[in-house]
Order: sequence, then structure tokens, then C-alpha cells
Amino acid sequence: MKKIIVIAVLIAILASYISLPMDAYADSNTLAGFRAEVEQYTKELQEKQDKVAKNDQEVAEIKKRISEIESELDSIVDEIGTLQIEIDQSNQEIKEKSEQSKKIIEYYQLANGENAYLEYAFGATDITDMIYRMSVVEQLTEYNDKVMNELEELIAKNKKQQETLTEKQEQQKKLQTELEQEKERINADTQALKDAMPGIQEQIDSAKENVEYYESIGCGENENIFSCQIRYDQAHSNSGSSGGGAGNIIPPSADGFYRPMATGYVTQNWMNYGHLGIDLGNRNYTNIEIYPIATGVVFAKYYDNAGALVLKIRHYTGGRYLYSTYAHLSAWYVNVGDIVTPDTVIGRMGSTGNSSGPHLHLEITTCDWNKGGGCTWAQYQNSTLNPRNYIGFPGGLYTWWYSR
Repeated sequence: MKKIIVIAVLIAILASYISLPMDAYADSNTLAGFRAEVEQYTKELQEKQDKVAKNDQEVAEIKKRISEIESELDSIVDEIGTLQIEIDQSNQEIKEKSEQSKKIIEYYQLANGENAYLEYAFGATDITDMIYRMSVVEQLTEYNDKVMNELEELIAKNKKQQETLTEKQEQQKKLQTELEQEKERINADTQALKDAMPGIQEQIDSAKENVEYYESIGCGENENIFSCQIRYDQAHSNSGSSGGGAGNIIPPSADGFYRPMATGYVTQNWMNYGHLGIDLGNRNYTNIEIYPIATGVVFAKYYDNAGALVLKIRHYTGGRYLYSTYAHLSAWYVNVGDIVTPDTVIGRMGSTGNSSGPHLHLEITTCDWNKGGGCTWAQYQNSTLNPRNYIGFPGGLYTWWYSR
């Protein structure tokens, strides 16, 4: 009895977990709620778009400043090169003056210090000779002092100039590094905004288009838009209309879910580092055919903001719609409105768009941001379901399966 109760509780918990994404935006499920959501969403996206424009302007200014710094650094390098030539010339001059002073002192035999000067001065034969000798000693002393002072000043000047240029060079390099880091930070911020595929303007247009669409198919202000969509699709499916080419035709009920490839393995799981889907690979990627995970109708196909080929299929199961998304395809073989089954080849594995290598990115969601999908991009991200809850993939990564 206890086991039955435990199993019942687990089933209840699992059921509530699976249904959570559908209820996460229940307040927006009516046309009135969705309209209010779109207005707020459009405002937020416009702010992001303005931020991207501001970031781009800041990056342009930083790039200009970095270019100026690079020119300044080139000038500093030239100055340092010129200074080095001057230093080399000064060293040669120092060497020459040292030799000159030495030779003069040797000439007068006064190389032994101050005592030699005195001996020379006091060795005069008369007062006139002594005055002359004192004058010579004074001149030699002054000359040597002057030469030594000049040499010391020249050495100090060269050293100071070299230190100044080196310091300036280090400061410019530091500033360049800081600007490069700031540029990378701003670019990362911009990329984070742009990475929210589809593009910001595309999201704004799609959100507005969805409001207009649900108004056009006659949804009441307080009517659940998903119920309205199914009601509309049922009416137009019976009349043979495709509902304007957006895949608005109720497909046969999905009779089970299948792997989208005959052979392959999982390379990345759902919600791994925010990953909205599951990635599937196969070494022989050039010949890998992609199939729908269940019976459905082709809902949308397009190139996303990064250039990836994307195909979306709408499935009808349990009285509601589910959507499956197939991204990075190298080719697709179906059109919007086509009814497909698990045996229909819809495309081939590829590496289009933002992809590090050939693989299939598969998502399962309870709504879609495209026209008639019933949600904004933000809601779409919160509506994703773990494909493993529907499809029997092997438990680990890179574990092969050999049948669908």
C-alpha cells in the first residue's frame, strides 16, 4: 500500500513538473494578457536595441583611441631609437673627453692628484713663473671640473630622458591594455544582447505580428490563445485551408516520439549551461538524414540571425500543441504547411550558423515565438522541455544508438 502511495506521489510530482513550462506564463495566455506582455516586451527590447547602438558607438570611439595610442607608441619607439643613437654618441663623446683630459694631465705630468699640482706650482724660479704656473693649474683644474660636470650632466640627461620615454611607453601600453579590455567588455555585453536569437528587431516585429495575428483569427480578449488557435485550426483544417501558410492546420495526433536520426549520440544535454535543447552528433555527418520526432505539420523554416538553417514542426498531442525545432541543418526538404511523419526526411545534419561543428540542435517547446506560436521569445525560452522526457536517448554523452 505504501509503495502505491509513493508511486502516486511521484507521478503527481512528475506531471506537475512536465506541465510547469506551459503554466509559467499563464497570465499571458489570453489575448489581453499577451497584448500587455508584448507591450512590455517591446519596450524592454527597444532598450536593449538602444544599448547595442550605444555600445557600438563606444566601441568605435575606443577603437579610434586605440589607433591613436598605437600611433603614439610608434612615435615613442622612434624617439627611443633616436635617443639610443644620441646616447651612443654621448658615450663616445664621454670616452673621447676622458681620453683628452687624461692626455692633458699626462702632458703636464699632473696625473698623481692634488700634490702634483702643488709641486708644479711651487717649483717656480721667480714670482712671475709662479703666477704663470698657478694660472695653468687653475685652468687645468677648471677645465677638468668643467669636462667632468659636462659628462655628469650629459649622463644624467640621457638617463632621465630614457626613463621618461620608457615610463611614457609603459603608460601608453597600460592605457592600450585597459582600452582593449574595455572594448572586449563592451563587445561581450553587445554579443550577449545579440546572442538572444532571433535578432532584437526581429523579436519586436514578431511579438507585434502575433498580437495582430490573434486579433485577425477572432480570439476574444479573455480567451485562451492556445484554445483559440486550436479552434481556428480545426475550422480551417476541415475547410482545407492552411490558415495563411503558417502551418495552421491540425496534423494527425502524434503517435509516439522517435529519435530524429537513425544512428548517433548525444553531445550536450538540455539546459547544460542554459542550453535550450539537446545536441546530437554522428561522425558520418555528411550523409545523416534528419526526421521529425513525431507526426506533425511544418510550422516554420528560416535562417536565424547567425545564418543557421532552422526548421520547426508543430505536433498535436494530448489536446495541445508541442513544437520541435531542428537547427544547423545543411539542407531541408519540406515546406511550411506540409504534413510530416516520423518517416519523412526533412533535412540533413549540418553546421550552419553559430556552430562549432556538424550536429543537430533539437528543442521541444510548448509554444513558439513565430507567428501563431503563442509566445514571445522570452516566454519561448521558459517553455522548453527536456527532450529526454519524450525520446529514448541513451543515458550518457557520446553513447551510440543504432535505431530510431
